[in-house]
Amino acid sequence: MWRFVRNRALQLLITAFAISFITFMLLHLTQDPVLLMVPPDAGKEAIERTRHDLGFDRPLFLQYGMFLARVVRGDFGVSLFSRKPALDMVIERMPATLLLTISSLSLALLIAVPLGVKTAVRRHTWVDNLGTTVVLFGQAMPLFWFGIMMMLVFSMHLHWLPASGYGSWKHLILPMVSLGIWNGPITMRLVRSQMLDILSQDFVRSARARGLREGIVVWRHAFKNALIPVVTVVGTQFGQLLGGAIVCETVFSWPGVASLTIFAIKQSDFPVVQAGVITLALFIVVVNLVVDLALVAIDPRIRLE
Repeated sequence: MWRFVRNRALQLLITAFAISFITFMLLHLTQDPVLLMVPPDAGKEAIERTRHDLGFDRPLFLQYGMFLARVVRGDFGVSLFSRKPALDMVIERMPATLLLTISSLSLALLIAVPLGVKTAVRRHTWVDNLGTTVVLFGQAMPLFWFGIMMMLVFSMHLHWLPASGYGSWKHLILPMVSLGIWNGPITMRLVRSQMLDILSQDFVRSARARGLREGIVVWRHAFKNALIPVVTVVGTQFGQLLGGAIVCETVFSWPGVASLTIFAIKQSDFPVVQAGVITLALFIVVVNLVVDLALVAIDPRIRLE
């Protein structure tokens, strides 16, 4: 058990290191924030002086080493424009992002799991056909388009919900539903395929032959064995939802880490971009580690391996 946890934690730390390295190199090789910070008519000497003051004239790998040493201590530097600590700016936005991500994931699971089980049990009926249609619609639908359509219907025409902003539960509904319905079809397809495979196995037929109620057979016997892939995909979906939050936060003006990072990229604000990307990556790494531990608890075969 502890060997498994140690190995997985080591792999995830290596992943986090790789993400920090790629993020740092891509930013420094593709953008030059100094040109945005100096006046348009600044001479070459002023540009070089500013670059020296910020430390951007040092060798790139030396800059990365110094950056990594600071990050280990929790210091991502200060914003090049607002002069506020970059990590503090990210932490300030993190509750909004986590609220949107967790609520969207919960909504996706509440819709996808029962629908996936129902379509598997009622295979080749109108229920299955309707569920398949919903999945196709959900996967083919661009997130930004669906968000705008919901905004037009429920905010502009019906005046039921606010179109954007952050503050009350009403502000959460539109972005949560948009992100949850966009992500739900993946889980529904997985649950359906796993249930179809398990429902055809001998132990399910034996349970039915013993006269057990269909609900007990489906949920206690079949779904329990289909739970492992579902738990696995939750970790993957968390990362996908954080990626989808970039679009969702932009459409609904949701003040999360994703929208802050996009704004910082436009400004070439390196410390804020690095703090935002690495913090989100660490959250994904931690969630995947928790999912791995949950799988160890659920499936004894993983502990034996």
